[in-house]
Amino acid sequence: MVIIADGIKLDFDDVLIRPKRSTLTSRSRVDIRKEYHYLHVPVKELVVPIVAANMDTVGTMEMSDSLHDYGMQTCLHKFYEVDDLVDYFTFHPRRNTFYTLGIKEEEVDKLLEVDDQLPDIEEEGLGIHKICIDVANGYQKVFVDHVKRIREMFPESVIMAGNVCTPEMVSELLISGGADIVKIGIGPGSVCTTRMVTGCGYPQLSAIIECADAAHGLNGHICADGGCRTSGDVVKAFAAGADFVMLGSMFAGTEECEGKWEYEGENKSLKFYGMSSEDAMDAHNGGVGNYRTSEGKSMFVDYKGPVSNIVQQITGGLRSACAYVGARNLKDFPKCATFVRVGRVHY
Repeated sequence: MVIIADGIKLDFDDVLIRPKRSTLTSRSRVDIRKEYHYLHVPVKELVVPIVAANMDTVGTMEMSDSLHDYGMQTCLHKFYEVDDLVDYFTFHPRRNTFYTLGIKEEEVDKLLEVDDQLPDIEEEGLGIHKICIDVANGYQKVFVDHVKRIREMFPESVIMAGNVCTPEMVSELLISGGADIVKIGIGPGSVCTTRMVTGCGYPQLSAIIECADAAHGLNGHICADGGCRTSGDVVKAFAAGADFVMLGSMFAGTEECEGKWEYEGENKSLKFYGMSSEDAMDAHNGGVGNYRTSEGKSMFVDYKGPVSNIVQQITGGLRSACAYVGARNLKDFPKCATFVRVGRVHY
């Protein structure tokens, strides 16, 4: 029997946020930091909840260094050599960097090798305090078991795991997997073609709303991953209940990125691609396996200068949005925001 889940599901372009009367005298008075307590670890931190995606062009050590200055975080890509990771986590005693791995056994071995080589020194901020466990399809039981295994290995680390897009799997990863943050998004990314290739996915705004409700009822968190093309999309993700917002294409093309740059006169552009694309699989997996197909695409992104330019756009947009609805801080923003359904928005 064919089952159709009825009801309208929305994406970022389907809504705007209705302005409301405000007593704020200036957007500069809006606090865009949030304090976080985690479900499985006794960690408390105050951050600006923007996260650079663990893509090989964007999730770089240089990106982490730059975003740290703004209180933001980075998920390092998983293709660094062991020695580079040991050096980084030894000499950068910071809690703003996620170590990323997937589900392969050699990636677990690499994580343990890096951790084993870190100095055994009780120093504030030293070591691997945050782990991102990233797969394209977080719905498999083997993935939940894998997250649980990493939790048992690293009981004191904050763990982010995904991707999923529905409430039941958010609950499963938080309760059974031991995740603290669940990454939300199947197919919304600008260089992801999963929806076109497989027909699977979920409109990102509705996914955030529904998954945030499930996570917050369990004292867990979600990270909206994918679909943000502008600072306005980032604003809508937070208004919908996202605790963190992960960005790839918005940070692509900045000075802190790695990858292939092409030059034309005085201009340059970065080759940016999805991590399930043919380019990514050629670079890291020896090509596309004969049992699967590419679920990503490639594009060139013009050089944008230092990431600080993009950070200012995002933080400025967040402060202005809070001022439009009378929210004095990012924590109160979802309670103050009201969405208006408008169909497709054309900027």
